[in-house]
Amino acid sequence: MALSQPEFVYLYVLPFFAFVIGASIGSFLNVVIYRVPNGLSVNEPKRSFCPNCKTQIPALYNLPLITWLMLRGKCMWCKEPIAFRYFMVELLTGICFLAIWQNSVGGVGLGGVVALWVLASLLISATFIDFDHFIIPDGITIGGTVVGILASLAFPVLHGEEIWWRGGLQAVLGAAAGFALLYLVVLLGKLAFGKIKHDFEEPTDFEISQPGGEDAPIMIKLGEHEYEWGDVFFRKWDRLLMEIKSLSINDEAKDFDSFVVLGDGFELNGKRLELESVKKVSGTITSAVVPREAMGFGDVKFVAMIGAFLGWESAFFTLFAASIVGAIVGLVQKFIVKEEWSRPLPFGPYLALGAFTWLFAGPAIWVWYIGALRSGLGAE
Repeated sequence: MALSQPEFVYLYVLPFFAFVIGASIGSFLNVVIYRVPNGLSVNEPKRSFCPNCKTQIPALYNLPLITWLMLRGKCMWCKEPIAFRYFMVELLTGICFLAIWQNSVGGVGLGGVVALWVLASLLISATFIDFDHFIIPDGITIGGTVVGILASLAFPVLHGEEIWWRGGLQAVLGAAAGFALLYLVVLLGKLAFGKIKHDFEEPTDFEISQPGGEDAPIMIKLGEHEYEWGDVFFRKWDRLLMEIKSLSINDEAKDFDSFVVLGDGFELNGKRLELESVKKVSGTITSAVVPREAMGFGDVKFVAMIGAFLGWESAFFTLFAASIVGAIVGLVQKFIVKEEWSRPLPFGPYLALGAFTWLFAGPAIWVWYIGALRSGLGAE
């Protein structure tokens, strides 16, 4: 049977445009993924550029998916390879946009689909940034939470509601539940895995410095071990404790009875030194106790963002699913790939995967799980 024009448009034309829009957004996400964690503006320069020779790419040669294939993954100016991941992000975003259109347009309408496209873009950006840098920027987490609440007010159907304020309330509850749940996990993880002890047979060099300028992360080097400041200090009461043999501050040798590294400064012989006044601390140590987290605070805010868009049930499901997948991948890495237990693993990608799972199949899995749990407990 021949399709009518409206049926043809609905079944083929609109899904095609959903994919094209997604691939185009994916091209922009590549800009976000590369520039944001490196402190670069997403607006200047306005056009994308080759990460190797920095040549700006004309619009004619900046077509999502097509350009990478035409140029066989190489820059047309310097001939250096362009990572396959650029193509993969565009393709993945296009597929996600298409899947959201096919799965959700009948339930949440065009406005709801656009909101879910925004969520998918945030999830994809956070995934690849976390893979590379072990961070999820506040612009994605906090900004995304605000957008999720506003979208829920505008499209309460995202939470199965019809009244605007009920949609907003569900978003706020979802954000709060996600934040509180994962923050509790972080606190418990701190109690169980909250310290790394380094012992050195001989006095070993250490250094705390901000080598890349004012906006670069402060780096802590303890012998061959290296940490970013934000990975060490999570709360005001965290302390980096060291058995120090010699000490210099701003390249000036210091006599000391005690020296403590705090989350927002230093204490030398009981006197406080502001973080901004100290550009470099160095010397030798024989041991160090480094505070650490089960996961970063960015993950906490990330789950809050997911809850704002999808509700409190999604926050619980996302953490549950991410924990299972993360545990499996972690065990494979440790026992098959033979990586060290101390190597950090980004948790953001697993949270994003859990959120996508909820988006497409989570409610059905949730109902099945609750039903199975009730049956197991003998409840009617």
